[in-house]
Amino acid sequence: MKLLRYGDPGSERPGVLDHEGRVRDLSGVVADVAGDCLTRAGLARLRALDTDALPVVAGPVRYGPAVGNVGKFICVGLNYADHAAESGMEVPPMPVLFMKATTAIVGPDDTVVIPRGSVKTDWEVELGVVIGDIARDVTPQAALDHVAGYLVVNDLSEREFQLEHGGQWVKGKSCDTFGPIGPWLVTRDEVPDPQNLSLWLEVNGHRYQNGNTRTMVFTVADIVSHISRYMTLMPGDVISTGTPPGVGLGQKPPTYLKPGDVIELEIEGLGRQRQRVVAHDGSARS
Repeated sequence: MKLLRYGDPGSERPGVLDHEGRVRDLSGVVADVAGDCLTRAGLARLRALDTDALPVVAGPVRYGPAVGNVGKFICVGLNYADHAAESGMEVPPMPVLFMKATTAIVGPDDTVVIPRGSVKTDWEVELGVVIGDIARDVTPQAALDHVAGYLVVNDLSEREFQLEHGGQWVKGKSCDTFGPIGPWLVTRDEVPDPQNLSLWLEVNGHRYQNGNTRTMVFTVADIVSHISRYMTLMPGDVISTGTPPGVGLGQKPPTYLKPGDVIELEIEGLGRQRQRVVAHDGSARS
C-alpha cells in the first residue's frame, strides 16, 4: 500500500493511492495515517479494504507529510562512507544519532524557507523508516518486523548552525520546513529489500546526489535495533537513515541553496519530491 495524507496544511486527511495512481479517501476508515493505524494489526485492517469502493479525491491535491503526529524524528549521521569522507569526518564505529524537531516536518512539495541569516542551507536525500509496532531493545534479526514502511526524506541542514554554533547538530537540522517527508508511505511488504534502493537529488536540474542504499554503513535493521536499545520507538516515529555523497558542503567550492532554487529528489519505488526555495521573508528572489 501507498498511504498518504492530503489537503491543506494542518487539515490533512488520510488517503491511499489506488492501482491507477488515484488518491482514495480513508477518512471514513481511520482518523489519520498515524499511531495505531501503522501497527501490523492496523495495516492488516487497511489491506482488507476494497480500495475501489473508497471515494476518489477529485482534482489536483496537495500531498501533506505522509505520516501525522510524528512523536520522534531521529536521524543517523555519516551513514555512507563516501559522504563521511566528503564531510572530512571518520566513518563512525556505531550509528551517530541526532534528533530533528518535528516542527520541521512539511509536505514533499511544500516550499523550503532559508532561515534568517543563513548562507549554508544544504540538501540531503535520505531513506526514511516509519515505525509500526513498538520497538524496545529489539535484535537486528527482529527489527524489520517493527517497521511499517518507508518514505522519502529531504534532511535539509544549515551547516553553519550545525557545525559552527556550538552544541549538537540539532540546531542546523530543525529549522522550519527542513523536514519534507513523503509523498507517501510505502508499506514494508512492497519494499522487499530496503538495502537496494537507488536515490538521487537535483538542484535546478543538476544532479548532485546519485546513490544506493546498499552502500550504507549500517543497515535499516542495524539502525532500528541500535536506536531501540536507547529509547522506545513508537508507531509513527520516523528515522532518517543518512545520505549518500553529493551534498552542498562536499562540493568544491561548497555550494548552498539560495532563493529561487528548485530541489527535486526521488527514491526508487517511494516517490518523488519537489521543493522551491524562498528567503525567510517568503520571497523567491535570486
